[in-house]
Amino acid sequence: MKNIMLVCVAGMSTSLLVSKMQKAAQDQNIEADIYAIAEGEVEKVIATKMPDVLLLGPQVRYLKGSFEKKFQDMNFPIDVINMADYGMMNGENVLKQALTLIG
Repeated sequence: MKNIMLVCVAGMSTSLLVSKMQKAAQDQNIEADIYAIAEGEVEKVIATKMPDVLLLGPQVRYLKGSFEKKFQDMNFPIDVINMADYGMMNGENVLKQALTLIG
């Protein structure tokens, strides 16, 4: 089971992307828990649910450096979702990005 956390301003704008990623995972028989949360909830959620990867929406890309510093001991990759894939709500490509980062 892959645990994929998406972070955006309020956790709302990425909900459609989460649905499309879940569909892509289902189509590829990949077991994944994919969810979107607001930037202010990250620490609370990580305390109970350790992600395999954390993907930032383009609108919160500025958080990447501080999150990398804050969560450096937790050994999960942090990256920004490709802006074109985000804009097109391309769940398949964003899922591929997440899986590539997980390794």
